[in-house]
Parts: sequence; C-alpha cells; structure tokens
Amino acid sequence: MEAPIGLESLQALHQDLVALEEGQLRNIDKLCDEIKAHVEAFRRLLDKSQKSDASRAKLNSGTVQIDDNEYSVNKEFQESSIQLADALNLDEVESAKLILEAQDDAELLGRSTIVSAVIAFHERRQFLLESLRMLTKNTRDPDCEEVLRREQLQLVADVLEIKDGPARNGSLFTRKCLRAMADIESWINALAESYQGTLALGQPTTTDYEELMSFQQTSLAQQHESLGAIMTYLINGGYTSVEDFYKLLEHLPTIERWNDIAVHHVPSALAFISQYGSPESGGSDEEAMALHKRIMDGKDTSAWALRNLQAAFKTWWLAEHSGWHLEQHSNMPVDSNAEAQRRSDAFFHALRDGAFQCTLSICSQVYPDDESDPARNGLTQYLLRDTLLLSMEAARISPFFRDILMEQVESFVNSFIANMPDTLRQFQSDEDDQRKKILGGVQPTATSTLYDQDLHLERFLVIIAYVFDKRVEAAESFWSDPDSNLYGFLQWASKRQSTPRVGAYCEMLRAISQGEACATAAHRFLLDEGHVSSARMRRSTSLNWAQILGELHLYSGKVRDNPTATRAPVRYSGKPNASDIDEPESALMLECYLRLIAHVCRESSDARSWLWSHDRYQILDIMFTLADLSVPPRLQACAIAMVQAMLTNKTMEMGSTVWNAVDHWASNASPFTLAVVRPGKPITPPICMEEVTFAALSRTFDQANEFVALLQTLVSPSVDEIGLYDTLPFPEQLGATYRMSGIEPYIDFAFGRIFSLRTSLTDDPAQSRILSCNVLSLATTSLATFNENLVILANKSTVSVDTAIETSSLAAYARLHPFSRVMEWMFNDRVVAALFAAANQNINEVAAAFPSSPILLMVLRAIEVMNRVMDLQSTYFEIVRPLIKLQSSGHRQAVINPTLASFEDSVATHLDLVVNLGLYAGLGNQELAVSSLKLLGKLSSSRRLNASPTPTIRQQLSGNRLVGMLEQHGDLERVRTSFILAMQYDERELDLGPAAPGWTIKSVMLGFLTNTLSSLPDRPNLAHAILGFNCTGTTLTIEADGAFAKRTSLFHSIIQLAADYPDGLDNVVESWSSNIRQKAMQVLSILRASPLTSAVTMAELRAADFLFAIFLKQSIITPDTLFDVLCLRDQHFIETDSAWALKQYLDQRSFLLEYASAELRLVVAEGTPTLKARILSTLFGSTTMPDGTQLPNVPVFDLLDFLGFEFPIPGPPRATARFGSVDFSVALESEEDANGENSQSSLVEQLLALRLNELRKNGYLDDPLEQEKALADAEAHAAFYKVQKSLAALEHVRLQLLKAWANLLALAICNTDLDRDGRAALILQALQTVTPRLERYAAESSPEAVTLGKLVQALLFQVDFKSSALDRSKGADMADDRLFGVFRTALQAINVPDGDVSLREVLYSICFRYLTGIAESSRPVSRQRNITQTVAISGKKTIGIICDDAYGGTGTCRASAVLCLDALAATAKAENSTYMIESLARTNFIVVLVEAIRDIPSELRETDAQDIPLLLAYYQSKLALLLTMSQTRHGAGQVINAGLFQTVRDSGLFSVDPDMGIAIDNADALVNYYKLLLSVVRVVASVVMSRGSQNQQTIDQAKQFLAENRSIIVAIFKRQALIGTAAGSSKIDVEELVELLVLLMTMTGFIDFEDQRDAKRSRRKAFT
Repeated sequence: MEAPIGLESLQALHQDLVALEEGQLRNIDKLCDEIKAHVEAFRRLLDKSQKSDASRAKLNSGTVQIDDNEYSVNKEFQESSIQLADALNLDEVESAKLILEAQDDAELLGRSTIVSAVIAFHERRQFLLESLRMLTKNTRDPDCEEVLRREQLQLVADVLEIKDGPARNGSLFTRKCLRAMADIESWINALAESYQGTLALGQPTTTDYEELMSFQQTSLAQQHESLGAIMTYLINGGYTSVEDFYKLLEHLPTIERWNDIAVHHVPSALAFISQYGSPESGGSDEEAMALHKRIMDGKDTSAWALRNLQAAFKTWWLAEHSGWHLEQHSNMPVDSNAEAQRRSDAFFHALRDGAFQCTLSICSQVYPDDESDPARNGLTQYLLRDTLLLSMEAARISPFFRDILMEQVESFVNSFIANMPDTLRQFQSDEDDQRKKILGGVQPTATSTLYDQDLHLERFLVIIAYVFDKRVEAAESFWSDPDSNLYGFLQWASKRQSTPRVGAYCEMLRAISQGEACATAAHRFLLDEGHVSSARMRRSTSLNWAQILGELHLYSGKVRDNPTATRAPVRYSGKPNASDIDEPESALMLECYLRLIAHVCRESSDARSWLWSHDRYQILDIMFTLADLSVPPRLQACAIAMVQAMLTNKTMEMGSTVWNAVDHWASNASPFTLAVVRPGKPITPPICMEEVTFAALSRTFDQANEFVALLQTLVSPSVDEIGLYDTLPFPEQLGATYRMSGIEPYIDFAFGRIFSLRTSLTDDPAQSRILSCNVLSLATTSLATFNENLVILANKSTVSVDTAIETSSLAAYARLHPFSRVMEWMFNDRVVAALFAAANQNINEVAAAFPSSPILLMVLRAIEVMNRVMDLQSTYFEIVRPLIKLQSSGHRQAVINPTLASFEDSVATHLDLVVNLGLYAGLGNQELAVSSLKLLGKLSSSRRLNASPTPTIRQQLSGNRLVGMLEQHGDLERVRTSFILAMQYDERELDLGPAAPGWTIKSVMLGFLTNTLSSLPDRPNLAHAILGFNCTGTTLTIEADGAFAKRTSLFHSIIQLAADYPDGLDNVVESWSSNIRQKAMQVLSILRASPLTSAVTMAELRAADFLFAIFLKQSIITPDTLFDVLCLRDQHFIETDSAWALKQYLDQRSFLLEYASAELRLVVAEGTPTLKARILSTLFGSTTMPDGTQLPNVPVFDLLDFLGFEFPIPGPPRATARFGSVDFSVALESEEDANGENSQSSLVEQLLALRLNELRKNGYLDDPLEQEKALADAEAHAAFYKVQKSLAALEHVRLQLLKAWANLLALAICNTDLDRDGRAALILQALQTVTPRLERYAAESSPEAVTLGKLVQALLFQVDFKSSALDRSKGADMADDRLFGVFRTALQAINVPDGDVSLREVLYSICFRYLTGIAESSRPVSRQRNITQTVAISGKKTIGIICDDAYGGTGTCRASAVLCLDALAATAKAENSTYMIESLARTNFIVVLVEAIRDIPSELRETDAQDIPLLLAYYQSKLALLLTMSQTRHGAGQVINAGLFQTVRDSGLFSVDPDMGIAIDNADALVNYYKLLLSVVRVVASVVMSRGSQNQQTIDQAKQFLAENRSIIVAIFKRQALIGTAAGSSKIDVEELVELLVLLMTMTGFIDFEDQRDAKRSRRKAFT
C-alpha cells in the first residue's frame, strides 16, 4: 500500500479549499495540483491496516522500518506503539510511525506522545474527509466558475475511478462511504461502552483520558458528518446506483439512538429518494415501484429501531413517489385513483406515527440552543408537544451540514406541495372540522381539548419556515414565478386560517422574506387588503396587512381596557372565557404577527416607510400598548423587538420619536399617545412608575433582552450622522419634566439591574450569554460614539466647538452622553465582576464555538469594552467626571467605587484575565485574537500591573505580576505554544493576501510584542516571557533544556519570519506582505538594542546567519519599482497606500543596516577575523555561504538608492475665507498609535466637519452653490493633509535609514583589512556616491545634508593623503578631482542662505580636513589647485559667514569655524596669497580675535566646570589662527595693528602668580594655564619674527612685553630648572615656552636691554 499522505499536506489542501470556497484563493492551478497529489488518498478514504501478530512481532524485534528508514526502538517506544495500536485498532508499524511523528508535537503542545498521535490520526482523517467534501461540493456549486467546475469534475471522476474505469466505481465508492459511516458508529459505541465500563468498575480517570475520550467522540462524529455530506453530493451528482439505496435501507433500521449520528443519514436518504423516487430524475418506473414496495411493506415495520424516523422516511418517499401518479406519468401499471387513496392513507398513518414531528424536530434542533429564537421556539414546542426530541449531541451539527440538510428537506417540501395537493387540502379540512367541534363543545371524547387537535398543516408550515430561513436564493423561488406551485401554495395557505395556523403561516412567511427583494415581495403580498368588519374581528379570506394590524389594534385596545385580561394560558381545556384573548393560541399568534412585521420591517425599506407613514394605525402606540406590564412576557418582548425593527437605518428624527415614546411608556406605563387617566384613580409619580417598569422588565429574560437590544439600537449612530459624533443619541431634554434630563435611568437599568444581576433572570447559560452580549454591545456603542477629540479641539483649535456641535454645549455633551454613565458603571464592583466573568470563559468552549455563537460574541464584546475603557479612562477621570460633579445635583446616584483610580486597579484583582487573553489569541479566530492582543498589549505595558508579585510558597519570584500569574496557573507554555503556532510562516497566506486570518493574527501579535517591549525595554515583562525568556527578578535567563535553547521558541519563529517572509509577489512590494517582515524586524531591533536581551539576540541572529540571509534579499529601488501596484513616478503615489508600502520597506532596511553596524562592532570587539571578513564581503557585494559558495548581493554603496527617487507632490489647497482661519496644527501634532499609523487624518476631517457645522449654523452655507464650494474645499484640505502625513512619515524613515547607512559605511571602511591604497580606493568610491547628494541636500538645507556631511567628514579623516592611491599614478588625477570636489561642495554649501548651523559645523570640519590633508601630502603644490582662488570665487559672503560662526556660533560650531579659517589661512600662506589676511581684516575679524585674548580670564570664571575643556579648545583654535596669520609679514602687521601687546597686557594672563595659577575650576588648572601662555607667546614670537629685527617698533613692543612680565618669566625659567618647585608640579612641561621666551629675548636683545637699564639704575643710585 502506498504511504499515506501526511497531515501537513492535507491541512494545506484543506486551507486552500476553504479559501476557494470563500473566494479568496488566487492560485487555482496550485490547488488543482494539490488535489491530484491526493487522489490516491481520497480513493483509500478511511482504509487502515488493522493490528496483527506479524506487525507486533516486527515491532517487538527491536528494529522497525518506517518510510525506507530502519529505526532501533526501545521498550518504552514499543509499549507506546502497542497502546496506540490497541486504542485505534491500527497496524503496529503504522502506530510506530504515528508515535515517531508525534514526538515533536507532543513536546511543543505539552501532551503525551500517545495523545498527540491519536489527535494527529483523527485530524488526518478529518482533513481528508473535509477536503473531499468541499471538492465534491464544488462540482455542484452553481456559483463556481465553469472552467474550474469542469476541472474539479474531472478530479472527482479521477477519485472515483470512473474517468478511465467503469461507471459502477462511483457506486462502489458510495458504498465505501456508507461502510465507513457504519464503522464510525460502531467505534463511537465502543468508546461509550469503554468509558461506561471504566466508570462502572470505579477505575479512576485522568484529565487527559477524559479530554481524549471527548476529542475522539467529537472527531468521529465530525468524520461521520463529513461522510454523510460526501454521500449526498455523490448521490446528487449521479454517481450512484439503486443498489446503493437498498444498502442504505438495510442500514437505517439498525440505528438505535435518536441523535446527531442518525441525522447524518437524513440528507443522503432524502437525496436517494429524489434520485430514485422522482420521475424527473430519469429513473425507471420499475425501480420506483420496487422501492415503493420495499419501503411501504408493513412486514419490515418492526425492523426499524427508530419508528419516528421510519414514519418521516415514508412521508418523504410518498411525497416524491406521488409524482409518478400525476397525469403526465399516468402510464403506471396500477389504478391511479386507488393508488392515490392508498398513498394518502399511508401518509396519514405515517403522520399519526409522528412523521412531521420527526421532520420538524430534525429541522428545529440542529441549531445550537444559543442560536435559537425564543419566540419561534415557543411555537415549535407547542407543535412538537410530547415528541421524542433529539439528544443534546445534535447541537454538534456543523453549519455546512445544516445547509445540506435544509436543501434536501426543501426537495421534500417542493415535492409534497406539487405532488400531493389533495392531501394538503385534506389537512386543512380535517383540522378545521376538528377545531370547530372542540371550540363548539362537540368534542370527539369527553376530554378532548385544543391541545389534542391535529396540527399537521401547521407543522408543515413551520418545517418550511426552518427550511427556507436565512436562505435567500431558495426563498426567491416562492416569489419569482406567480404561476408556480409554491406561490399558489402561499396564496392557498393564507386563506381560511385558524389561530395556530396564522402563527405558523406568519413564521413561514417570515422565513421566505429574507433580503430586500423577498421582504418587499412579502410586503406587497400583504398589501392585498380584504374586508374587515368594524365590530368583532373576523379574518378576511387571506392574510394581509389590514388583518394583521387590525387584530393587533383590537388586542391593544383590550389591554388598555382590561390590563389583566391578556394573561391567558397558552394551554388549557374548555371553552375560553369572553374576557380572555379570543383563543388559547392567540398569544402565539400575536407573537408571530409581531415577528413577521419586525422581520419585514427590518429587511424591506418599502415596508418600513409604509409602516412609519400609516395613517389608520399608530404603530408605536400599538407596540407600546402591547408592551404593557400586564401582557405576557414573550408577547411584550416581541412588541419591543418590533419597535427595534422600525429603527433599522434610523434617522435622528426617528430616534428622537422613539426615545420620547419609550420614556413616556416607561414613566407612565401607558401608551404615549392614548394615555387615559381614569377619574378617581391615584396617579403614581412618573419617576416611581419608571422604577416599576424597570423592575417588571427585569423579571424575565425575554423582556430584559429585547429592551436592552432596543436601547442599544437607540444609542447607535443614525444614518444621517456624518461621523463627527457631536450629537446626543436622544433628545437633549428627555425626561426633564420629572427628573434630570438624559438616559441615565436606562443605562442604570442595563447595568445595575440586568448585567450585574443577570444570573437572577435565567438559569440558562445560553440566555445569560445573549443578555450579557446585548448589554456589552450597548456599552461598546456608548463608548465608541463618544468623540473625545472634541475636547482636544475645543482646547487647542481656533474653531468654536460649542457653537459648531449639534449639542447645546460641549459641557452638556460630556455630561449627557451615555459614555459618562457607562464609564461610571465600569468602575462599579458588581459590574466589574460581571465584566470579567463574561471575558473569562472556558477556553475549550470558546475554541469550539461558531463565529455567531453568543459565548464567542460575549467574550469579544467584553474584551472590546475593556479596550475602550482603557483608551478613554484618562479623558473620563481628568475631564468628564469633574465636569459631572460640578453640574450634577445631589439626586444623582453614585455607582462608582471611589477606591478604583484606574481600570488597571480592577485588572489587578482579576489577573486570570491575562491567562485567558493569551489563550484566546492562539485560537485562530481573527477578531478574537485582534481584540485580545490589543488588550493584552495595554495591560502588559502598564507599569502598575508589571510590578513584582508577592511569591507564594511554590512560586519563584518572576519579577513581573503578569508573568507570575501565567506561571502560577501553569499556562505560560500554552500561551507560548499558541503564539508559536500562529507565527509559523505559511506560503498560503501569500495567496490569500491580507484577508488571510493568519496574516492578521501575525501582524497583531507582532504589534503586541513591539508595544510591550518598547514601553518596558529594560524590565522583564510579558513579551519577554512569551518570546521564550525566563523572567527572574530584574534579569532574563535561558532555560537549559527549554524551547529557547532548542531554538524552537517564539523568538526563533520571529527570526525565521523576518528572514523568510517576502515583501510581495512578482517583484511588487505590497504593504500587507512587507508589514510582517517590517514588524518582525522591529521586534528584533528592540531586543537587540535593550541591555537585557542584546547579547542573546545578537548571538541568536548570528547563529541563524540572519545578516547574510536578509542582505541576499535586498534589491535596488528604481522609479519603476512597484509599491502596491503604483511606481514612484505615478502622480497619485503619495496619496495612496503605496506610500505606506514604501515606508515599511525603508523601515526594514533601516533595521537591517543598524543590525549590520552592531554586528560589525561586536565582531571587531571580539576579534573574529573570519566572520569580520565575511561580513565585509557581504557589505561590498559578495556573500559567502556556509558551504563556501559565493552569491552576489547588492553592495552597501548601492543601498543609497532611496535618496534618488522623487514622486509628484500635489500643492496646498487654495486659501479661502472658509478655512483660512482654521489652525490645523493641533491635528498635525497628533502622535502615532501602536500600529505606526496616526489619527491625524481623522482629526483633520473632524476639524473640517466642525468648521462646516460652524459655517452652516452661521448661515454661510444657505446658498447651495456656496455649500458645494465649501465641501469641495474641505475635501481638498483633507486630501492635502493626508499627503502631508505620508510625506512626514516617509521623510522620518528616510532620515533614519540614511543615518543607519552612513554609520554602516563609515564603520565598514574604518574596519576593513585592506591596505592603505585599498582603503583609499573604497573611500573615494564612497565619496563619489555621497558628494552629489550632499551638494543637492545642502542646497536645500535639509536634515539629510547633516548626515551626509558627517559621513564625508568621517571618510576624509580616514583618508591617508600620503597613500600611493592619491599619488601621481594611474587614477591619481581622478582621486584628486573627487577630493577637491568634496571641498568645493562644502564651500558652496557654507554659502547657502539661512543654512543650518549644525550642517555648517560639519562643512567647516570637512574643509579643515581637506586643507590639512593636502598640506600633509607629499606633493601639496599639485594638489592645492589654487584653493585660495576657489575661496575667492565663492564670494566674500563665504568668509563673512565663517567669521560670524567663529565669533557668535553655538557649541562646537565656533571652534570648527575658527579651525576652518586657520586651515584656509595656512593654505593661503602656502600659496603666497594675502587674500585671507585681507578678507579677515576687511571683516574686522582680526581685531575680534586679538581682543578675545582680553576676555579669557573673565569667561573662564563665568563658565561651568564641565564646559571648561570646550572653552579652552575654542581659545586654542583662535590663538592658532592668530599664529597662522602672524607667520607672514603682512599678517603679523595686521595682528600688531589690532593691538596684540595691549590686549595681552589687559588680559592679565602674565600678571598672575604662576604657582597659584588662575581661577580655573579644573584638576589640571596649572597645565591649562601654561598651555594658554604658550599659545600666546607663540603668537608674540611669530609676530616679532615675521616683522623682522629691522622693525624697531615691534622690537620695542616685544621688549616692553618681556620687561612687564619679567617676574613670571623668571618663575617659568625656575620651573624649567626645577628650582623651588614641588615634586608633583615637575611633570608640567614648559620647555617650549622657555625656548620661545629665550628666542624673544634674543631677537629683541632683551638681556642687553636689561643690563643697560640696570646699569642706568645703578648709576642713578650711586653716591656722588
């Protein structure tokens, strides 16, 4: 036997077939190939090799061969394989294979190997059957494309082996399916007996055993269900023979239990009946007669274990078979009249055996209890009475099987109506006669009552209701052809109706009124008004609107006149009293009336408009009368539901009308338009009546549920709401006549009476969930429709929000909006407990729930409410609540718990929510996962909730409360596993795109991790724990044998996702696809940057070869690169999501380059030359694979492509008076949310909407033309700011990417192992790439220019100007040109008007390095290219700007400017040019430099200690510039003329005690002092030398300088000679200073001058 197909491939095929069914599959050819690969598996179906002695002997031998591989197995493995073989009755070798395959899953999922193997075994069978079911279904799907349908027909033929084989193979396969169903039935019974035996023997059962038993029973039932569906499709496809029908007839009598297993046979039985019992199917009359005898033969009656199913089967057969006896088939070889009578008798005999009860039970009970309709259930229960009901297991019926079942029962309905009209008429006649006798007191027996009446026609009508409910296309068959049997039946059944039949007919009419078209057709059908008497209500010949509304009006009048008369029982005996509602079933009839009206009203806009505008009957008056407290609860609930239906697509006017009606009804307990106050009757105050009404409504589920649903509809936005949500959902003065205005009492009713006490209303969990779901929907709507932005805009914008909003004032809006009261209840202890109870449901029940299940909806609503409360609580506590306290009176009931300062306080006492949120996220339900992860992200980012827990006795201190909760409950591994499974890369997501649930869940999970890690980067948190780290105290550790150490953790899944997930398909970067990689890389980037996780992250990324894998996938961006279908040059690019796709692409490249820089630094620090060489090779264009293969990749130089593109940008909207005064800055300052997108657009749109409201209220938009222009202007502004948002995002990410690129390039060149010439060549290449872009961006003074300039600066400082690459060799001129081009570009950029100071600082440094480098080179003359002339050509303004920065620049900019001037001056000196000296003199900058010496001591005293080194460096640069200028005769003259010696004298630098120093607050004060003296003396010496000894004036000034500072000069000489100095101070080197002073003395002849002066002094003092 061929090896079975693996589970993963079957699961993948199943996913593709589901995507095809949902219309989301892109690659059809791939699906067809997958199906072809599984054909053999489909043919085998559920065949399996059973256990045998031979196989067991092979296993016990110690070696076993599995898939051509031989394994040695130990005793434990053998025992596990044998246990599995016994449990599944499976071949031991196959069991061993399952055990081997299940080991990894067992470890990942935390289950035993045997349990994992059993689950995998059943999952494989289920995926196989489900795939085959969908394949066979598609061949019958009329909506499937014809080409695809034909392709799948061929595949089915291949599976059935009828393509090249005999047609009977299809029949054989059908029998194979039937045998498989029988085997499953036996298996289920065996499991049940085994379980019961275990319990009977008192043997203990483990949780794993219980779960495994439940799983097997559920899975086997699902497999049985799938087989039943496959059989049905095969029968309908004509692949079977009549012998297959006989096989089913043999099997059906053996079914003993009336449960879902029995129901699984019903569609195939009905399909066989249609196939071989109908003359239209092409079968022969002989076959039909033979089957008829077999089915109707009374000899086999006792053989059926389920007599009710046999009776139903006979009615199905007779309805279909009777088609042979119509006129067009009168050639039957029997007497048609006699046969008709026999068939009719047999039909009625089957009815007496419960045929219709069985069919109705099947149709009604295949729906889960929580999806059923209470009102319809009442009618169904009345009709079923004491019928044997299906067991609770019937709720496991899948939606797809319900559809198949209803399609087949529809065939029975159509056949019965078409083929047995006489029987239908006899139904009506017999029942009417029977009812007349009972009501007239002429009973067949003394105890006969209406309860004992035959209701076959009513049951048939309700069967139709179930069959056609929510099946729009099927329902259209009633209305599409007025001459059809169905439409004729509709007309016939509407006439001569008894009370229960009216109810059943209304249910049927309601079911076939699905959708706008059918509902409108039903409305028109009911508009056929007949005669209605004005006295006692008598029904017309057919049901119509006049009859329905007339009877409702009649009964509402009775309610007003006699409020107690309506509580008639539904079931009683005897003739009804005159004071009661006419007949016992009248309450049911009225319920059905109201349900029909509500449904048609909800579905049809024509019917809704007609009811709102009806003149004769006031619908709201009738409804609220029937909602009287004295009316039976379910009828009252139906009336309330009718009011809710009338609010479908409600306008503000409609909402206000109903609100007034509701408030009047609640406060007066009477209709709001026909209230009658009887004389002498005491009047109850309205506020007390309101309490009475609410107390009555909260007694039963039906009333409370419908009223809460009505409230939810009333507070929901109206269709004429423009999205601003600036209106109250009710009249502002509602209830103001007897209490504070607003709807607080109704909110209090929903939360105080219903939600917090819902368990007192009903013991039914399903009803409790529905009720909770509706209350939570009310809360969600109330919170979602509150516009907190109005408060922001009121405080910051120029628009008058009080004037612009529809509510009277912003204060009234904040106080009266239901948001305020709902938020107050959200901090009430009872409501908080109920809210968390609603959110914390059994994980298995939630996982098994259908999407529309109340338990799932309740959990979703609860989590959504918590999300919104977390978002809005700051607005409530800081703005709304204080406002309410100021404005409210003392009568307002406080419900809030004052000890709760935030919602996190509530969560802190219900931390088990965190566990459930983590588990919900991994269930695969997209909506639940998104909501759960959003809330989990907010909770895990809360510093209050992330405090360290108090450890229990057995609990280690995890360092985080949320992590501690997961560890305490033992659920951390489950949560981790669910995240890991959801994060697996699946190529099928690419076929489905963003519609794939897996894509959405991945995106939200990554967003959750990003937000949590970003908010708490340096503290162990929940994200760290889920990623696989162990949180211990304030550190993270790695478990030695854990998933992280084995590289199977979520962390490693994210690495794989970032490496493997593509940016798009077919060379198109798609935003949805790029989003996953971008978010994955963002998570890794945060982990890499955090001190907690940096080392581990870098090690794991290196182990995964992450850098090389990502670099190989990089591509160059060109103007033709497509981002979401648009290229960069497209004029609409920036206005669409294409801009967002580009941003994400640049984001991930930025993360890559940052990581590459970090990895390169780490490699250099570790000293690993091989890895360093590999990284550098990749950066420069060639990646070495582990096997030594060389693969080309985009070099880092080419990754600057993002700076080269431009896209068309629309201009700003034209300025108008309408919006010219609006300040949009508040909208532009909005921060980004968790997903990286911000709310700027919505704020702008709301601001525009407010302005339009303001203009409208002031009358500026009364003219339609002016209004049209205003709307156009608003659209233009919204579009403009949307573009600005995209531009700002792109500019930000582009700048970040540029910084990352520049850092990486500089680092790579700095650390390359190339020789000097090779490094120089790389630098020149880099400069060639960067310089043109620097020139461009510097001209625009954009931020990019600073980054580019810093890169050029770093590269120039790496240039070895003495390198042979820059010498006179091949390419030397080119190198010289590039370097000179850099200098020229920097010089031009300095001259840019209004340039950035930080950019000029970098440019000064570039010029300085170039000039000094050229000066250092071996051939400076050939390299200087007359630099001074280039400076002169740049203009006088250039020198002026540099001088301004040198004098008044900020920070280090002034020092850089001075150094630049110094280098320019030195270059001019080398070129024998006086241009720089003259330019500086012309700008008076030389005087400024010289006079700056005077201020040195004072500035040092005023400067903080930490800024002293920077100031000293600035002084040194100035003195260096003076030194350079003084080295020429012309320059020295300028310095002398600027007053050098006088300035030095005034500064006092040389008049300080040298042993004390000057007041420099620095440890090296004396050193710094001598350095200053040295710099000054250098300038003085240079001036003297440059002027020459012939310049007596300069010599005299120098002599004077020496003479005035003689004492400090002597002290310096003593220090040099180590005379009288401390030991520590001897380290100060003053040698150069001494030499310069000696030089000055020598040049000026100071010694001789001193000797002569001393001699003169001696002579003057001598005695004469």
